[in-house]
Amino acid sequence: MPIKWTDNPEADALLESEPLALLIGLVLDQQVKMEKAFSGPYVLKQRLGRLDAREIAALDPAELDRVFRQRPALHRFPGSMAKRVQEMCAAVAARFGGDASRVWKDARTGRELAANIKSLPGFGEMKVKITVAVLAKKFGVTPPGWESEAANWHTVADVDSAETMATAREVKREMKKGKVIT
Repeated sequence: MPIKWTDNPEADALLESEPLALLIGLVLDQQVKMEKAFSGPYVLKQRLGRLDAREIAALDPAELDRVFRQRPALHRFPGSMAKRVQEMCAAVAARFGGDASRVWKDARTGRELAANIKSLPGFGEMKVKITVAVLAKKFGVTPPGWESEAANWHTVADVDSAETMATAREVKREMKKGKVIT
């Protein structure tokens, strides 16, 4: 199922082809519309010239902050998201040699996959489950035991149209209200 999370086919293609773009989009996917969050890596790549975990980690934090704040801002909270993306890139650089795909390629089990994702700044319990679901449903990353680590509710992993995006949005709203969705 191809990714259709933004209104820009090039941004969607970047999410499919560059693992770091996918992780950055997942980090940005909070307190903004999903389309905005997942367009962020594409805009960031345009502004920086390329996406490289080591380079982003090594950037002067004030410079990355400026890049995030440039209009249109990459996020509703550009300063905190610039910091979070930089911290995540530093973790990818240090733990996975700068190769974001190793977050899942190095995992032999679903538990290892979830632990690798959770080790990244910006990935709490819910985001880990969503990321496991995205990796399984969109990229075929299914190490033994992945199912018990994946979200069992409708998430961005299930989005392939405007209708399924609306459903994901509604589920997210209901979950924020404290209602259990399965």
